[in-house]
Amino acid sequence: MIGLVDCNNFYVSCERVFDPKLEGRPVGVLSNNDGCIIARSNEIKALGVEMGTPAFQLPPDIRRQCALLSSNYTLYGDMSRRVTNTLADFTPDVEIYSIDESFLGFDGFAHDKLEEHCQRMRHVVRRNTGIPVSVGLSTSRTLAKVANKLAKKSAAYEGVCMLEPDAANTRHILERTPVEDLWGVARRTGNRLADMGIHSAWELRQADPKRMRRQFSVVMERTVWELRGVDCIETDDIAKPKQNIMTSRSFGRLTGYKSELREAVRVHASRGAEKLRRQGSVARAIMVFLQTNRHRLDLAQYNPSLVVQLPRPTDDSRIIVNAAQRALEEMYLSGYAFMKAGVMMMDLADKATLQMDLLDTPQSDADRERNERLMAIMDKINREHGRDTVSVGKAHKNSAWKLRCQHRTPRYTTRWDELPVVKLM
Repeated sequence: MIGLVDCNNFYVSCERVFDPKLEGRPVGVLSNNDGCIIARSNEIKALGVEMGTPAFQLPPDIRRQCALLSSNYTLYGDMSRRVTNTLADFTPDVEIYSIDESFLGFDGFAHDKLEEHCQRMRHVVRRNTGIPVSVGLSTSRTLAKVANKLAKKSAAYEGVCMLEPDAANTRHILERTPVEDLWGVARRTGNRLADMGIHSAWELRQADPKRMRRQFSVVMERTVWELRGVDCIETDDIAKPKQNIMTSRSFGRLTGYKSELREAVRVHASRGAEKLRRQGSVARAIMVFLQTNRHRLDLAQYNPSLVVQLPRPTDDSRIIVNAAQRALEEMYLSGYAFMKAGVMMMDLADKATLQMDLLDTPQSDADRERNERLMAIMDKINREHGRDTVSVGKAHKNSAWKLRCQHRTPRYTTRWDELPVVKLM
């Protein structure tokens, strides 16, 4: 059996762990720069607030009822780690899928005791971390995803739902599940399936796997088998390495100072290099861009971008930052107020199978090994002691390009100076 554990309303649940006053209240977590609502409690959903709603568009009567908080990703990431560590006490096979989801393997566990085991796991996760979770069980990842939605939405399952692939209730559930709701089936793919007369998950299960492969891809063929209870999709089939990596953010306030733009570009280039190393890729080129606010018709507009070829395919932060700074120098013009900057890693290749080009700048084995060790040590320090403990250059604390986060709660679990304070009455 395979289990999918999903943290319920994860961002909101993290906030409620440290502020019990939020329990039962409509709570929304805002995107970068406190723009749109990206996470919602059940209470705010009941008020009709949709995902992605700009905060300023909330009607005043609803706004007064809601607690809107800035995103606190440092806290959410640490709470996710704590949940995963607790799950590992219940099975050695834990595969992290996202910040709030993990697939669990239960090979060798007694089938008739598995739901009871998962109920106990839910209890311990809630006790240890304060985070409520739901568990979906089946013989394939796709069916476990379907089961998890049921466990979350229907109180009758008490947080744990098991779907046997050939059971009558499984057929009934799949007949009522739109094909677009399945794991890995995008809306455009759903439209193509609808044109073929396939609207429900059950109809897709009954389809010819070979035809699905010819019409779509091997992943769609595997989805058909998964709906029949055969475990054949790996998470890598759904989440393939990115072909381009973009790192960008809107600024907290407009700025035209080159020094502040240089900081922003340096930070984005460093983040992009980290992401390259995380997925085992190297970049052959980068693109740097700046944007003014197109909605401010009273301001001059200038939206430059520049692609820079790197001396060799690399994931070295220093080389990438240096190239990004050169691009900024070339395209910067004074007299404009910019609202956004970004850096894209382009023409990516798998580092393990990379073939060097004759035109690439040569590098000795000793230099390459030394640079790789340096980047590995820098990543390790930042993982263990917090992001930007070691960085390429330092950013000023109150730079204009930094995000607005006026409603961010303390990062309770990762900052000594933001630990909760207990007062004895």
